[in-house]
Amino acid sequence: MTIKVGDRVPSMTLKRLGADGMEEVNTDDLFKGRVVLFSVPGAFTPTCSAKHLPGFVNQAGALKAKGVDRILCLSVNDPFVMKAWGESQNVGDKVEMLPDGNGDFTKALGLVLDGTKNGLGIRGQRFAMIVQDGVVKDLQIEAPGAFEVSSAESMLAKVGA
Repeated sequence: MTIKVGDRVPSMTLKRLGADGMEEVNTDDLFKGRVVLFSVPGAFTPTCSAKHLPGFVNQAGALKAKGVDRILCLSVNDPFVMKAWGESQNVGDKVEMLPDGNGDFTKALGLVLDGTKNGLGIRGQRFAMIVQDGVVKDLQIEAPGAFEVSSAESMLAKVGA
C-alpha cells in the first residue's frame, strides 16, 4: 500500500557512509522537524544527475529559509554509490544522501519501481514529500518517465504555501 498524506513515515534503520565509515540512521530521527525527501530511480542516471539532485542542491538555501530543517535524497543504491554520487554533484551539507541499499524503506513506502525489464532491478519511483515530525504533509509522485511535480521548484512552492 502506498503511503499517503497523513501517514507516518515507516520506522526503520538504514545504513549510510558517514565521516567515520558505515553508520546506522533511524528514520524516526531523520524525520524530526520539517523535512523534504525526494527519491530518484538511480544515482548517476541522466535525469537524476542533470536535473533532480542539482535542483535541490541549488534550492537548498531557499528551502531552508522557508523552514525546512533537512533535505534528503533517497535512492535504492548502496551507501558507497550514494556517497560517490553526492561528492560528484558537490552536495556538501545542502542535501543528505540516503541510500536504501535493499529497497526496504522504499518498499515500506509502497513506492517501488520495477526496472527489471531494463536490467535495473527494483528501484524507487521518482517522488518528493514534505514530512513534519514524521507525518507526511504533502506527497508528489511522478508519472512514469516524468519530471515535474517532484522538482525542487515544486517543493519550494509547496513549503511556502
